[in-house]
Amino acid sequence: MKVSIRGKNIALTEGIETKISKKLNLLDKYFIMSENVEAKVLIRTYPVGQKIEVTIPTEYVLLRAEVVDNDLYNAIDLVIDKLEGQIRKYKTRLSRKSKDNKLALNVASIEPLEHEEEDVIVKTKSISPKPMDMEEAIMQMELIGHSFFVYRDVETNEISVVYKRHNGGYGLIETQ
Repeated sequence: MKVSIRGKNIALTEGIETKISKKLNLLDKYFIMSENVEAKVLIRTYPVGQKIEVTIPTEYVLLRAEVVDNDLYNAIDLVIDKLEGQIRKYKTRLSRKSKDNKLALNVASIEPLEHEEEDVIVKTKSISPKPMDMEEAIMQMELIGHSFFVYRDVETNEISVVYKRHNGGYGLIETQ
């Protein structure tokens, strides 16, 4: 697996790059990965901490995790733990669905989660998205107290979703 590391507001030292590469290469034992797989790492420095984002697009699953911590080296360890947790969860789901799956997991090396709860849909809701602009959709989302809102964009007439981001602000998902 190739590792691509970028930094924003931080000078990447050889020690940081080495630690990240070594930790990410430990994930190779979980997957049979081609050399074309590239783990993208983004490190940002904020006044209140360091943030590391890791995205690994494999052929079968997209692994993504981010962690904010005051200590960058601790954040690196925590983000690897999150990625390993995602791999275990994914392996458990695969083993429930198919005993003879042919995905690129090296399942012998992964311990399944013992008490993972099954995903259960607890509510189904049908909507008719109303035409509005993004500002009105944000206002509607805030009024009903949800973290996302589905609407039809007045300009494009396409279905869009506006959502609250964890680090503040809003995100927009547009369909094509």
